[in-house]
Amino acid sequence: MTNYLIKQAIIVNEGKQFISDVLIIDGRIDKIAHSVDNPANAEEINAEGMILIPGCIDDQVHFREPGLMHKATIYSESRAAVAGGITSFMEMPNTVPNTLSQQLLEEKYQIAFRHSLSNYSFYMGASNENLEEVLKTDAKNVCGIKVFMGSSTGNMLVDNETTLTNLFSRSEMLIATHCEDEATIRKNIENYINKYGEDIPIEAHPLIRSEEACFKSSSLAVSLAKKQGTRLHVLHISTEKELELFESGLLKDKKITAEACIHHLWFSEEDYLTKGNFIKWNPSVKKSSDRDAIMQAVINDKIDVIATDHAPHTLDEKSQKYLKAPSGGPLVQYGLLAMLEKVKDGTISIEKVVEKMCHAPAEMFNIVDRGFIREGYFADLVLIKPSCSTMVSRDSILSLCGWSPFEGSTFSHQISTTFVNGNIVYSKNKPIEGVSGSRLFFNR
Repeated sequence: MTNYLIKQAIIVNEGKQFISDVLIIDGRIDKIAHSVDNPANAEEINAEGMILIPGCIDDQVHFREPGLMHKATIYSESRAAVAGGITSFMEMPNTVPNTLSQQLLEEKYQIAFRHSLSNYSFYMGASNENLEEVLKTDAKNVCGIKVFMGSSTGNMLVDNETTLTNLFSRSEMLIATHCEDEATIRKNIENYINKYGEDIPIEAHPLIRSEEACFKSSSLAVSLAKKQGTRLHVLHISTEKELELFESGLLKDKKITAEACIHHLWFSEEDYLTKGNFIKWNPSVKKSSDRDAIMQAVINDKIDVIATDHAPHTLDEKSQKYLKAPSGGPLVQYGLLAMLEKVKDGTISIEKVVEKMCHAPAEMFNIVDRGFIREGYFADLVLIKPSCSTMVSRDSILSLCGWSPFEGSTFSHQISTTFVNGNIVYSKNKPIEGVSGSRLFFNR
């Protein structure tokens, strides 16, 4: 393993900015000081004028392996992740087969052990029939339990209130929920089919997967969690109305937390005219007032983390008519750069972005020794050039699907170097092959 001495970087960490050296020895941060001697013949990196942040931790991705590898693989999407400054990910269970047993869960860990450039964890999936299997999950080496309280792949729609009550009352682990009321959505789809037949316009998506559907499901999840004392995390908030379910405050004091995603902070319903199915997500991108309220909730700490919900599909799949085009899109490569653009325009501070994309996921999931620039912690780090732009083009996209909703955009920052466990995994605009991430562990 090569040791590194990062010289004179602008460090953004724990609410502060300061210029400092960082010495990396044997994969961990050995020393942080204004001037550090090089006692270990470490390779020196001149970082003057560059920003150094902890590696981002994405608590919601869909990397599609096993079973859907024509869309993505753990290898391909982890390459895109490190190119975007994401050094750790937590992946969802709606692969094929669905991750509904401990054996299938462990098989995904073995794939990541062999192929992932970034650090990794995988959610155990819940269904209406596998409660006892869910309860076998080891909280020290698995990030959480995922419940789809809305339509998903295979047998993962959990719509039985007795099942939900048993899960919320008996699980001691963090439960992460996708909240959309399925009955409301089915009724809306039926109404639009009666009106348009097979030619439903994409602009109807936020009306079909509506505010009502989101709030009805989110409020049920929060109500159950409060009654049962559950550690609940509500994913991808998409409406202003849902924000009334959450409280501002310190993360350490919360049992119920919420997540915002890049697409809900960037796009609005006006963008369907130009982006079409490429911004079709579940929950849907809605009004600009929803987008702005969600951003404000991030700033005032009603929302606790920012994630991507990276969920790629092929161009052919996305080019189908509304009812057949799947929801989701690739975001790990450009999510951090998109948030830094919001920093540049004065919408949010860089300290808050680092808090929500790096510190808060580590704190919320109790991840061992990651998410901060601290002596003794793993050297998961990202060097950013604030004076170099990044243009999103087909040639630059690393996700296997080969497209991005940001295609044609130019961001004002550039990811220079990404470190995972002290190894350089991305540099000079390309991933470094042959370097592996590690399984995440949790202090629980």
